[in-house]
Amino acid sequence: MLANAHIALKILFLCGAGFLSAFVDAIAGGGGLISVPAYLAVGFPTHFTLGTNKFSSSCSSMTSTIKFTKSGKTDKNILKVLLPFTFLGALTGVRTVLLLDSDILKPIVLILLLGVGIYSFFSKSIGLEDNFKGVNKKILIIGSIFSFCMGFYDGFFGPGAGSFMIFGLIKIFGFDFVRASGNAKAMNFTSNFASLLMFSLNKKIYYLMGIPVAIFMIFGASLGSKIAIKEGAKFIKPIFVTMSLVVAVKMLYELI
Repeated sequence: MLANAHIALKILFLCGAGFLSAFVDAIAGGGGLISVPAYLAVGFPTHFTLGTNKFSSSCSSMTSTIKFTKSGKTDKNILKVLLPFTFLGALTGVRTVLLLDSDILKPIVLILLLGVGIYSFFSKSIGLEDNFKGVNKKILIIGSIFSFCMGFYDGFFGPGAGSFMIFGLIKIFGFDFVRASGNAKAMNFTSNFASLLMFSLNKKIYYLMGIPVAIFMIFGASLGSKIAIKEGAKFIKPIFVTMSLVVAVKMLYELI
């Protein structure tokens, strides 16, 4: 009886953390800052944490992608080019993390996240206006390389992936925060799904806890996407900057 109650409390805790994680992630990325430590806190081994989190976060990123797409905040022609590279990158990333220790990336990612957060904070105009002028071959090549790298990173390590995706899409394509968030969610769902396949094949997912968490994450993602689309770029930017810096601070604390 006590064992069942203990499991129920763990699931309840994970569902609450999952809802909050998906809500924040749908707006500006960084949801893994909440969900991954939550899985670790209830005693999941590292690889099962990453695998189960990919399962539940795939459901939330799919929900966000659908919401943004229905609102016209994604670019299907661009995504047709970028998403296959994201998918391949994620497969490669998960395959690599199953062989290597992902901690080797922490110092590099820390510096990059701090740079993204600080640059976005001091740049008053970044992401507030949609400066998309169309694409050419050069931009698509840069975007494809970026997509593969983001897919690999998300599969291999993950923290801050949403922030990197949003920032990169703004700089490469000139999107505002809303449009960048919508396209980043499609990329994030693709990398999550590819990673999910790899973790599933390697039997690194606890479905018993992952399924209820996924349900709550769907609700969180739906609410977060709705607010992001309604409130616009000026609402997203401060949350984006905050999440980028919070993830960086957390990683700095772990390194120290």
